[in-house]
Amino acid sequence: MSDGNIDLKAEARARAYSMPLEDINPTDIELWRTETMWPYFERLRNEDPVHLHPAEHHEDGAFWSVTKYNDIMAVDTNHEAFSSEPAITIFDPKEDFTLPMFIAMDPPKHDVQRKTVSPIVSPHNLQILEPLIRERIQNTLDNLPINEPFDWVDRVSIELTTQMLATLFDFPWEDRRKLTRWSDVATAGPESGLFSSEDPEIVEAEQKMELFECVDYFSRLWAERVAQPPKGDLISMLAHGEATKDMDRMEYLGNLILLIVGGNDTTRNSMTGSVLALNQNPDQYAKLREHPELVPSMVSETIRWQTPLAHMRRTATRDVELGGKTIKKGDKVIMWYASGNRDEEVIENPNDYIIDRERPRQHLSFGFGIHRCVGNRLAELQLKILWEEILVRFPTIKVVEEPKRVPSAFVKGYESMTVIIPSKN
Repeated sequence: MSDGNIDLKAEARARAYSMPLEDINPTDIELWRTETMWPYFERLRNEDPVHLHPAEHHEDGAFWSVTKYNDIMAVDTNHEAFSSEPAITIFDPKEDFTLPMFIAMDPPKHDVQRKTVSPIVSPHNLQILEPLIRERIQNTLDNLPINEPFDWVDRVSIELTTQMLATLFDFPWEDRRKLTRWSDVATAGPESGLFSSEDPEIVEAEQKMELFECVDYFSRLWAERVAQPPKGDLISMLAHGEATKDMDRMEYLGNLILLIVGGNDTTRNSMTGSVLALNQNPDQYAKLREHPELVPSMVSETIRWQTPLAHMRRTATRDVELGGKTIKKGDKVIMWYASGNRDEEVIENPNDYIIDRERPRQHLSFGFGIHRCVGNRLAELQLKILWEEILVRFPTIKVVEEPKRVPSAFVKGYESMTVIIPSKN
């Protein structure tokens, strides 16, 4: 990999500490595309950990940045003062395109909808799924080219997560890449390159069109499941669940997007991030090869280090004190999980990637409180099996150029990453 980005990071550090504090804007897409946001978060944590950004920083108005671990935890575990309604991203829902979903709901509706789908990731069900996950990972790895460059994101990370999603939904296998596309489209902005233009109005129109295609496709599957006895897939659970069987089209779409993005982006970006982190820290890669029993710990460290969803939003339901500031009723509060996971007051050497940390599961990547990621154990299981199977096959996986990152301050991920698997001899 090139060292060209070392200069970029040095420049970012100088800029982060020389600009007025009020000018720092962590939603700037370019910071995430170039992975240069870290010094800006460091400065916010040190100088103003509960920071009000002016309205001009974002097209949807002013917002608070919460950047320290314990402050984020205080927000995430207090759903009464910090509501998930009307949205969990900085953007407010459009009046003509509102997508209710249980992650953006408060109790009691949140609780009963979440309970409807949670059996799919119960310990018992994960035990049933494990042999299938292992078999698919083995097949995928066995078909990778040796001594030839290829895109790890496409061939491994996307393929494995999309296969898993297709299984959870009992979705037609031959159309499974539609799930990847819908996941990407649902969270993409004008800078993503996924649409025919960067014009926001065109992007919005195309986004709606594709998401309506998504709900139309899933509505056909819904009709099939309603006509059948209840089964163990997500669509059947929603179609037969007391709390979800009467959802309208937009609420169905909202919950589909939640389940697709939740099951896709987080796992796929951790799968890519693990290869990148081990390449950037060859001593840790050597340690993992020598001690494969560290795989579960390495998985947790990767999920912290990667932080696949950079932030979540809450909205204050009343005036509330946090970090010496008064957050007013109705204010937007952004919990920067990516920053909290690098908080040196809580996590020792947080910028280092250490696969045998004493408490590797101490991170914010899955959230806390009632909205803690419902599929976190499934994500960990997929990553664990992936690395168990990699270690018995390949001496190393080499990242040969800087990955292309997703231009997003919400999904912290990768569009592509070229690797080579050298032959064993």
